[in-house]
Amino acid sequence: MKFLFKLAVIVSIPIMFSSCASNKSNIAINAASDQVEEQVAKTESGEASTSTQEEVHLPAYVHEEANAIKGASKIGPEESVHPKSYFLHGAEHLGLENMYFDFPVVYNEAVQKWLHYFQNRGRQFFERYSARAGRYAPVMGKILEEFGLPRDLIFLAMAESGFQTKAKSWARAVGPWQFMKFTGKTYGLNIDWYIDERMDPIKATIAACKYLSNLYNEFGSWELAAAAYNAGEGKVNRAIRKTDSESFWNLAKSRYLKSETKNYVPKIMALAILGKNLKSFGFADIDFHEPLDFEEIDVPGGTDLFLVSEALGAPADEIYRLNPEIMRWFVPASIPTYKLRVPVGMKMVWDVIPDKNVVKASAFQSYTTKQSGASLAVVARKFKVAPYVLEQLNGMVIDIKLQKGQTVTLPFRVGQALRDDMYADLYELPRKSVLRRRGHNALIRMAQKKGQKIVSPSVYYTVQRGDTLWDVARKNNVSLDTLILSNMDIIKTRMIRAGDRLVVR
Repeated sequence: MKFLFKLAVIVSIPIMFSSCASNKSNIAINAASDQVEEQVAKTESGEASTSTQEEVHLPAYVHEEANAIKGASKIGPEESVHPKSYFLHGAEHLGLENMYFDFPVVYNEAVQKWLHYFQNRGRQFFERYSARAGRYAPVMGKILEEFGLPRDLIFLAMAESGFQTKAKSWARAVGPWQFMKFTGKTYGLNIDWYIDERMDPIKATIAACKYLSNLYNEFGSWELAAAAYNAGEGKVNRAIRKTDSESFWNLAKSRYLKSETKNYVPKIMALAILGKNLKSFGFADIDFHEPLDFEEIDVPGGTDLFLVSEALGAPADEIYRLNPEIMRWFVPASIPTYKLRVPVGMKMVWDVIPDKNVVKASAFQSYTTKQSGASLAVVARKFKVAPYVLEQLNGMVIDIKLQKGQTVTLPFRVGQALRDDMYADLYELPRKSVLRRRGHNALIRMAQKKGQKIVSPSVYYTVQRGDTLWDVARKNNVSLDTLILSNMDIIKTRMIRAGDRLVVR
């Protein structure tokens, strides 16, 4: 069944999705947390004379049983003219059903390696990605189109996250479009202790459209825009300056892009070729997830989502699946109202509830101080809670001194363990490189307090592979603090490397 729905968003342009007969949305969200696929071994990307792309004006076609992931562009050689179409040169021998894309796709060695990977070792990954695409790739494609961007950029999201709303990378990129925190906020996403809109497939897609539009305007090429989405604008611009070329395939031959970025663009192209030719590549039996229909209700700030679930008679898991951006058990009390997505039919139930205060959050855990003098900030650190959260809940300033036996309201629900999945993000350890840097900085601070700088050095040590500062200090019978302080010109900016010449006497 098709539904008519309008999506209102806080952006500079409205997004409309229209069909027929109801105010129910036909948007799919999946909060599955399957592991993102292993990377293919390094590939050498290069231009192929048989795979150059050209813009051609071709007819568009639409049919009921398209052999493609829904949400992708529908371009073909049979009917009306499509303004921007790209033919997949060099792949004619494959006999594909769909040879046209709305962004440049080539068929070269780098792309072929990814095609081979997803048909073999990565086959299960592609099947899972495609199955999830059934939930909300259609709405992503609609949003991309409304922003005037290629619909086939849904395959960039596929490459980023496999269409997982809860996806999180080692670098702390989050959501279906894998936004870093700073970039997400730059493009209008709300990210705080309660809410992370990077996980919202609709709002995150709108932010991604803004970002991709800016990247395309800067580079004038979808290949370079995609590379910059992965590596950052600065790295791509540096590679362009160093190579004096604005061709991604030339940059991919150089040493100025990391292998991850060199692989990233061919991966998107391979996913697009597979995703628009499922039968040709043996994926005709994908079990697409059914789109989830939802309605929206306005709930007051401070609403307990578990009480909403009880009041509506809807499973709490379903509420959270429809609202993956909500991190906690209640919405912030600081906002007047929150638009909450609920299963179809539940809006009517909500509207007849006379007193909406029945869902107000009240089941807060508390902590009783054991001694006087500690501040609210100390309690925040103890429970790994953002200081402003305790300020709001307790009506106190963060540096207030607490008395022995004073009760502090905590943002955890009665009956929930502090290690509940809902609070897992509070206990995530930083990646190893961050921990190493923190340890390195701590050593520097200690050396600045206790070390004695060697003023007139006479003996030097050349760092060997595998040496640590501890190793160098022990081998040369010098204190660690003195070693660090005497070589601060090297050590203050980075860790030591093989070949470094350090003062030891």
